[in-house]
Amino acid sequence: MSQVNQPLCPVVICLSLATAPFLGSLLIVHQISQRLGELGEASEEVFRGDRLPILNFPDSSSTDPLS
Repeated sequence: MSQVNQPLCPVVICLSLATAPFLGSLLIVHQISQRLGELGEASEEVFRGDRLPILNFPDSSSTDPLS
């Protein structure tokens, strides 16, 4: 029985050492995706139609200078 538990000890140590960086990377990825979503919403607000200037296009019935 003690021989079965012998190889398990390094696995448990490696797993416990890898847990903190894995959880930290999950938190960082979550924060990055949240910030990118907020940036996308902010850019939508900039380009909303009510804040853009009105462009004056010439009438299509006016004389065409190229013809």
